[in-house]
Amino acid sequence: MTGAGSARVRRARVADLAHLANLASEHAAYEGATPPPTDLARRLATLLFGTENPRLRCFVAELDDGDIIGYATCAPEVSTWDGAEYLHMDCLFLREGHRGRKVGPLLMEAVLAEARALGLGQIQWQTPPWNADAIRFYDRLGAQAKEKVRYHLSVG
Repeated sequence: MTGAGSARVRRARVADLAHLANLASEHAAYEGATPPPTDLARRLATLLFGTENPRLRCFVAELDDGDIIGYATCAPEVSTWDGAEYLHMDCLFLREGHRGRKVGPLLMEAVLAEARALGLGQIQWQTPPWNADAIRFYDRLGAQAKEKVRYHLSVG
């Protein structure tokens, strides 16, 4: 898709699933969250590749040697207040040592291109309030913050 130095961003492939599951585990650890389920690769396979029109989209940042160093995932959602669809970016993560090297903007450009391809006029996402580096990155992109508290409720 696009490149920066020795990194490029492309759509995830089935062969990337184990790498994506590992990155998601690193991401959860970075945020101090509960680790993903042990069968995450299988679950992602269903969401990314299980239908002709997958619900989840995923882009990976890959070095020239094939090492996957980051990812961004997104999915179309609906805003009742706007009466419109938008693209929700669920995750954007780069491994330690690869942040600040112009790879994050490549992942964001891939997500922006996906929104454009789907005819969606907005992307929404969230980041923890303690993640000052991510907040500076998103501010530099021109993104605008909305203050909210995130909740979740387990069903079952």
